[in-house]
Amino acid sequence: MTEIPQTRAQQLIGDFAPKLVELTDGVLFGDIWERSELSPRDRSLITVASLITSGSTEQLRGHLARAKTNGLTETELKEAIIHLAFYAGWPKAMSAIAAAKEIFPH
Repeated sequence: MTEIPQTRAQQLIGDFAPKLVELTDGVLFGDIWERSELSPRDRSLITVASLITSGSTEQLRGHLARAKTNGLTETELKEAIIHLAFYAGWPKAMSAIAAAKEIFPH
């Protein structure tokens, strides 16, 4: 029998908080991210901006990779970070650019 691959939430949280895994997989990524009213690209830009402004760099790495998959370019994401430096704060932008550098290595 083929094993079903685990979602990222299952990998990170597992049986420790199964309800949070269920909500993440079923509601957030199974419903909200799939709604047609915004494109995946737009959802990614909004999410990345929100994570930067809140200083959530641990979550940011995964969402920068998702943003790349959803069509945002390295230049667009760097420009968003530069723009947010003046609204979210310099330290948050510096942390975000370090995370982006991991996703877009040169």
